[in-house]
Amino acid sequence: MRIMTKAGILAVLAALAMLLAVACGGEEEATTDESPADGGSQEEISIAFFGFAKANSFAQATFTGIEEWAKENNATATFFDGAFDAPTQVSQIQDATTSGKYDVLIVQANDGTAVIPAVEQAIAQGLTVVAEFTPVGTRYDTAEPQVEGMYFVGDVITENGEIIAELGLDAAAAEGIDKPVIAYLQGFPDLPLDNARTEAAVSTLKAGGAEVIDTYVGGYTKDSGRAAGQDLFAAHPDVDVVIGSSQAIAGLETVIPDDLVGKVQLVGNGGSIQAVTAVKEGRWYGTYVYPETLAGAEAAEVGAGAARGEDMPDSVTVKVVAEENGIDVKGTAETLEEQEGFYND
Repeated sequence: MRIMTKAGILAVLAALAMLLAVACGGEEEATTDESPADGGSQEEISIAFFGFAKANSFAQATFTGIEEWAKENNATATFFDGAFDAPTQVSQIQDATTSGKYDVLIVQANDGTAVIPAVEQAIAQGLTVVAEFTPVGTRYDTAEPQVEGMYFVGDVITENGEIIAELGLDAAAAEGIDKPVIAYLQGFPDLPLDNARTEAAVSTLKAGGAEVIDTYVGGYTKDSGRAAGQDLFAAHPDVDVVIGSSQAIAGLETVIPDDLVGKVQLVGNGGSIQAVTAVKEGRWYGTYVYPETLAGAEAAEVGAGAARGEDMPDSVTVKVVAEENGIDVKGTAETLEEQEGFYND
């Protein structure tokens, strides 16, 4: 039997120590690989999205962003159809809260005031609530959350109104018109959000020297825009610029009288593929480019992160989301050269 020397014993011990170090190192690396960034050890999150309406392409774009983010980050998402009706949406939020099925509520409020009690109830029961696009509260001139404990990812509505009005004035100036007649098509006059946007837009237009027509409702569909256009052109053949939601302007465009084609400048409010294409083709002067799929994904990330105990920002504006992705919200043929749009109207 061979007796090991002291040197041999030390060599064996050194080898064993190295093996143990390698083994321990392997376990640490496996644990590191199971990181939240990879979704391996993330808590599964269930997201409820309360959209304006399933018939609305903007809300569909929001949900696309939410759903795509959820699929990649161990989360699920469900669309609740608000049908452009505040009481319906309030009831849906309350039911989702009491069901115990959801961790995060993303609220695209039809009426930011009406949903406050339901949002407060959800927060009191430990749910994470993110207001998306529409502020939850009584103010539409701020991006700060107006209900304690909630988050906001969206636009300052009054700034949106000011920017689309500026685009309208720019369109008139491009045609050499100093005192233009500009029609602003309202969305839904009974919604506080639309009232705030209309007031901001009309004030900016008047301050810019325009004669403003703001009595027509364009809504958020091609059909409603088409109907508004027929009435508008019949009563105001002298109109120089028309501003409205991208859906409404797409419908109105189809009923412009032959003698006004090329004379009337169009400005949309929305970053749809159709709106961006119309601007790039020269049929519209401009559109407010709201990258809504990116905003939806941002809302999901903020909500899920907060629900998982991560430190998330209370407020993220869409202008910031746009800028981080190289997008100018004030979309013209020049700024939209490399853009294709974010959803289908």
